[in-house]
Amino acid sequence: MQWSLVIPLKPLALAKSRLADTAADGLRPGLALAFAEDTVAAALASPGVRDVAVVTDDALAARSLAALGARIVPDEPRAGLNAALAHGAAAVRAFRPDSALAALNADLPALRPPELARVLEAAAEFPRAFLADAAAIGTTLLTAAPTSALRPAFGVDSRARHRARGAEELRLDAVDSVRQDVDTGEDLRAALALGVGPRTAAATARLLIPGQ
Repeated sequence: MQWSLVIPLKPLALAKSRLADTAADGLRPGLALAFAEDTVAAALASPGVRDVAVVTDDALAARSLAALGARIVPDEPRAGLNAALAHGAAAVRAFRPDSALAALNADLPALRPPELARVLEAAAEFPRAFLADAAAIGTTLLTAAPTSALRPAFGVDSRARHRARGAEELRLDAVDSVRQDVDTGEDLRAALALGVGPRTAAATARLLIPGQ
């Protein structure tokens, strides 16, 4: 099965506010962009991924991610994460009506292509499926087969919300890089321990992170 990934990214100036204890205001936009760049680069290198659409209105992020090979979809709804994902999914399906879809977080800087491929291979067995985040509360990836709607329910307690909407939870071992999103300093330390991509490594080199 060939997959089209939809990755939402809010304006960089508004991103990663929960990293305030780790990165100053002036550094967080650069970190958010580095996370997204490493996520997109790894996704595009993953077997089975046909293309990546990034839903964003941030001009700098759009230029950088397009240069990596992503298709940029303007966030026309401007009504939050789930509206952006639904809009991105509709844009992909208008372009590739036979595509399997996967919504993927933009903050997976340790993402490894073989691990993403393994998750997508498992997801292909179900009409809709999702992978819980490292905290086992949220969701880092939600999939829909070609004949299914994505129906995103990201946000607080999204693991429970996606399960309640009928998506199959993927219970896989050894896919930590697909689970490890970064919202807090603790998350960032966990991602660094896994091994982040080159852009995140460069961006975090300017930070003093306890435990690293």
